[in-house]
Amino acid sequence: MDAETASLIDALAGRLVCRNCPAMNTRRGADLPGRKAMVATLRELLSALFPGCLAYEPIDHEDLDGVKARLRAIAEALTDQIARIEAYRVLEHSRPADFDCQGRAREVVRALFAKLPEIRSLLQDDVLAAYEGDPAAHSNMEIVMAYPGLLAVATHRVAHVLYEQGVHLLPRVMSEYAHSRTGIDIHPGATIGRGFFIDHGTGVVIGETCVIGRNVKLYQGVTLGARSFQKDSEGRLVKGIKRHPNVEDDVVIYANATILGGDTVIGKGSIIGGNVWLAHSVPPGSRIFYKEG
Repeated sequence: MDAETASLIDALAGRLVCRNCPAMNTRRGADLPGRKAMVATLRELLSALFPGCLAYEPIDHEDLDGVKARLRAIAEALTDQIARIEAYRVLEHSRPADFDCQGRAREVVRALFAKLPEIRSLLQDDVLAAYEGDPAAHSNMEIVMAYPGLLAVATHRVAHVLYEQGVHLLPRVMSEYAHSRTGIDIHPGATIGRGFFIDHGTGVVIGETCVIGRNVKLYQGVTLGARSFQKDSEGRLVKGIKRHPNVEDDVVIYANATILGGDTVIGKGSIIGGNVWLAHSVPPGSRIFYKEG
């Protein structure tokens, strides 16, 4: 390397590695698990929920010891990651100085693992909804192995449980990993019922405070978003309020429809056509279609 470039690098290194930089993760600073580690744990969890489907080879059906070993490894990784996230919250003063980070991490992992059978049941219904809702689907395994919508929804099912436990960074990393892989953006705070199917999926956005009922089907480009953001007297965004719509059971929303607002409710059994823009509620059984002019 030439001397001029080497000198530039020497000076640059000191500027990039700064003590008080908010976007730097060091062992003596934030000490958070890296994004790749959190994503790896998610992938192991999804493999446990779909045994033999997402790895290189099928598993041995009788290998319960192997399944237990994988689950223990996932539990250990999650406990470490959540404990370090909680320690970071202590550092940021959003937890008291004497907070039991390790104990809380163990509680969250136990809560998640207790929910895994229910998550598995929900995902089985999601697979069935995709198979019955897509004439191009030839088998359940095709949906599990190939459909981006299922990857996004499966990730959400896991992330949502963590989010409900008050852990925010880890589920957000999980959901954004699925977003980057599928083009489907589901905030981990959203509540989604059984039999949920996103067909095609690219460009779908589901906001944090959305509540979606059973047997709902969305097509690509659908936005379930916020109409506006309230601000306090000092001009800061007000957080923790209902901002996104509710979608009741048996609703179909076609491509590129936009539905906004925390007080907007799409009634049961409604059909919302493509390119529709809605910022108000519609009663059950509604048929709403876009009209030019």
